Amino acid sequence: MNDADESVVLVDANDRAIGLAPKLAAHRDGLLHRAFSVFLRDASGRLLLQRRAFGKYHSGGRWANACCGHPRSGESVRDAARRRLREEMGIDSELREAGTFLYRANVGAELIEHELDHLFVGRFDGVPLPDETEVVESRWVSVGDVHADLITNADSYAAWFAPALAALEKASPER
Repeated sequence: MNDADESVVLVDANDRAIGLAPKLAAHRDGLLHRAFSVFLRDASGRLLLQRRAFGKYHSGGRWANACCGHPRSGESVRDAARRRLREEMGIDSELREAGTFLYRANVGAELIEHELDHLFVGRFDGVPLPDETEVVESRWVSVGDVHADLITNADSYAAWFAPALAALEKASPER
């Protein structure tokens, strides 16, 4: 099944499941759905960023956190986050929940991200082995350097990255 053909779990503002929708249709119609964003830190506190593959149905070529995605129907958000981290980056890491945030953003191609996003944080000190159909490249970067780059190169990042990072820092202010 094509990634864009998968279903997403539609939710209300309190994260109660209210149905399913094809992922592409949910993004075309801006329907609120459940998602997750994974942030990985190394021993020195740097963040692992990935540059999304150019063939992704939206935000291709933009930088984002270690991985993002949507849980499947009946799948816990934590299990989905670990699954996608393995699929996208070739990494298996324990993940700690770090809060949620809600956002809505146009992501081009007449698509809208409207997500209740669960944040997860993990530790990884190795070399990622990304799936090249998902990720063009990855890099480790200090939080300060990310903030500086977001000021001058905001368009180089996926629409959810800055609000996800801000929500993470608010919930878990370790730098």
